[in-house]
Amino acid sequence: MNKPGISLSFLLCTFIGLNLGCKTGVRENATQEANALKNVVFILVDDLGWNDLGVYGSTFHETPNLDRLAAESTLFTHAYTPNPVCSPTRAAIMSGKYPSRVGITDWIPGNMPQDKKLLGPPIRNELALDEVTLAESLRSHGYQTFFAGKWHLGEEGHYPEDQGFMINKGGHDKGSPPGGYYSPYKNPKLTDGPEGEYLTDRLTDESINFLRTHQEDPFLLYLSFYTVHTPIQADRASIEKFTAKQKAMGLDGEAELSPEHDVFTRVVQSNADYASMVNAMDRNVGRLLDTLEELGLKENTLVVFTSDNGGLSTLFPGRTAPTSVRPLRAGKGWLYEGGLRVPLIIRSPYMHGQRIHPPVVSMDLYPTVLDLLGLPLQPEQHMDGKSLKPLLKGEVGSVHESLFYHYPHYHGSGWRPGTAVRHGDWKLIYFYETDQYELYNLAEDEEEQHELSEQHPEKLAELKSELEHWLTETGSLTPTVNH
Repeated sequence: MNKPGISLSFLLCTFIGLNLGCKTGVRENATQEANALKNVVFILVDDLGWNDLGVYGSTFHETPNLDRLAAESTLFTHAYTPNPVCSPTRAAIMSGKYPSRVGITDWIPGNMPQDKKLLGPPIRNELALDEVTLAESLRSHGYQTFFAGKWHLGEEGHYPEDQGFMINKGGHDKGSPPGGYYSPYKNPKLTDGPEGEYLTDRLTDESINFLRTHQEDPFLLYLSFYTVHTPIQADRASIEKFTAKQKAMGLDGEAELSPEHDVFTRVVQSNADYASMVNAMDRNVGRLLDTLEELGLKENTLVVFTSDNGGLSTLFPGRTAPTSVRPLRAGKGWLYEGGLRVPLIIRSPYMHGQRIHPPVVSMDLYPTVLDLLGLPLQPEQHMDGKSLKPLLKGEVGSVHESLFYHYPHYHGSGWRPGTAVRHGDWKLIYFYETDQYELYNLAEDEEEQHELSEQHPEKLAELKSELEHWLTETGSLTPTVNH
């Protein structure tokens, strides 16, 4: 698997020492264009891995539209989610807070096995209504707000329409499409389409219809694809292409696996069904972007594209995960890099075609949207997020000293309860079952293969103290012994 390519402009920036915020790609009239920004298209993909896109290094998947978007945007190489599963990250995006603060540290309603050494802490089964969501914030400033796709932040009474969205197409309590990806959908918030209609296409159709009927008003269009979450159901329009490509690349044999604790991680991207789902998502992102351009909305619309957690690459023996996020370790459900690092592309008036390397996190998106639109920030609400506008403008080298990741639950990928902190290049992971710490230097060991706690006891002590302080300050709940 190739690592993401590096542009000539980025190499030049690195040469002159500006690789953390190169201004080469900043348009001369960026200030004027920033003032003209009035709309937001926010695209969230479910379980999309860090390198599932061509622009992030995939050679098997094909994502020409997102590759094109990246060339017109800023791409983040170290974008993180605060949690390696969906509901906590979705809550973090909506609230601007760490999942611990809103009480959602596992996917709703959670995995609470009773036969393990530890019992995971209880979670809220919904995002509290007293949180002022991103949608509510924009709506208070006169925005038309539209939601399509996966919600997974509560049952009826806590649906998107209860959290600031004026229109909801398909958002309800379930985390995967109850009827699968082909109509009938069995979705209480989405009418069935004609037989054979593909859900990814349908959600985009609904989004395009919203654009056409609300192009005169400032809007937030939040397209939250169910794809590429299981069930893995191929896009019929492109599956033959990827089946042929799989064979041509010699990838049609048994998937290569590598041990990870007592489970296995997929080593190479070679699943044709999954590749077709990624391609269908990309095709529909292209349709949406083309509609913005057709309607004359491209220049005044902020576009954000990201995922809610790492790709599903690690599972118990007898099951083969659909993707690989190598060289990162493990995948969805794990606090190693493969479970936390995600693609993030932001099209704004700044730094087109450039890459930003300092760590950022999902909570940053709330204040970033407000800041880029010229709306007042709400630090009492998005208290854990930092606006990325200074990074996008090349004014600062980083916005976070430390990032924290708390997942005190068991997960079907084989993960056991733990918590972690990244401070600079250093990352510390704590495992509750064994009372053990693992320390890594990500600058030298992105794959997290060389554990350094014995060699650097002072760094271990420093990060342990920082992690313990954060757990206390955020009221993070931890597992208890199962008697």
